[in-house]
Amino acid sequence: MRKSKIWLFAIIFLLIGILAACGQEEENSSEEGNDEETTNESADLEGVPEALQADEQLEIMVIRKIGGDDHTQQFLAGTQQEGQALGMKVDTFSANGDTTSFHDTISQAINQEYDGLIISHGDDDTTVELIQEARDKGIEVVAFDTNQGALEIDGVTLTSQNDEELATLALDKLVEEHPEANIGYLWVDGFPPMVRRNNVYETVLEENPGINEVKRFGDATDPQTKTQEAVGAWLTELPEGEIDAIFATWDAFAVGATRAITEAGREEIDVYGIDVSNADLQLMQEENSPWKYTAAVDPKLIGEVNVRLLAKKFAGEETPQEASLEPSLISQEELNASGEEVNMETLADVVEGWGESDQFNEDWMTTLREHHSN
Repeated sequence: MRKSKIWLFAIIFLLIGILAACGQEEENSSEEGNDEETTNESADLEGVPEALQADEQLEIMVIRKIGGDDHTQQFLAGTQQEGQALGMKVDTFSANGDTTSFHDTISQAINQEYDGLIISHGDDDTTVELIQEARDKGIEVVAFDTNQGALEIDGVTLTSQNDEELATLALDKLVEEHPEANIGYLWVDGFPPMVRRNNVYETVLEENPGINEVKRFGDATDPQTKTQEAVGAWLTELPEGEIDAIFATWDAFAVGATRAITEAGREEIDVYGIDVSNADLQLMQEENSPWKYTAAVDPKLIGEVNVRLLAKKFAGEETPQEASLEPSLISQEELNASGEEVNMETLADVVEGWGESDQFNEDWMTTLREHHSN
């Protein structure tokens, strides 16, 4: 009996030993697998700054004062696409012109301690104060078409379209095609990009005495409708031969002017504008449309470049105080020659280089995009 018990205990201990060995082997195998996974991931992210490799996802918020248009949608889409490609969580908000809502959202984002903010069209002093508050809390900030006062804040980058070049491209065509002309001017003061565009306009008038401004209008609240009404009144007052062209410093103004001219049947008047959207392209391609040229930067690309700058700030890399994006000139003739309707997605097939830029792109960003696409 005693011998059988001894054999029983021996078998039990043997089984326990075998099970323990198997467990240890599994554990070792698991550890090796984890080590291998960690090694592979480290190799996959070689050269990427540590801040962009953190286990905790960086969170950014994009807050835009203006909205309700294609340009805003494309801009926000660009920030989301690039931010997510670089491994960030991206929240967006458009205040649709409501200043109080715009300021409140920035304050909430600061209190929620986002890692970074992209502020768009903050044209007032209160926005500058809020940006300072964000920086005091260590939040990185990039601001597009925003009050120049933000330049005084350490670590902030102000971005813009190259407004001088935008105005130059459109006005050069106007002067080329109408060297002796009476023109209408659509512009509104109070916005940094508008101020820069107006400076170019004033210089062009001085240098081209054959260009004579006969009418001027500008209202940023419901701009398309109010511009259409204003230009409609011009055309009632000014018969054929007394106004030859209109320069619109914003596509919302160009839309209103185009509709008024078309409604009045005044095909002799040409429109030269700035900025572009799907609705703008459709309007330019309509039969007998007066909108001949528009100068623009791809709004989606603007969003992407702003995110790249924010990523460089997270990485601790040097970023400039100011940065601008170079525009392209889009002609009605090119659009119509394409043989099919052109939209924002297919515009690159018509305008060389549209939507493409390596501005502030880094090799490590390419690595990150490849990593997060897997």
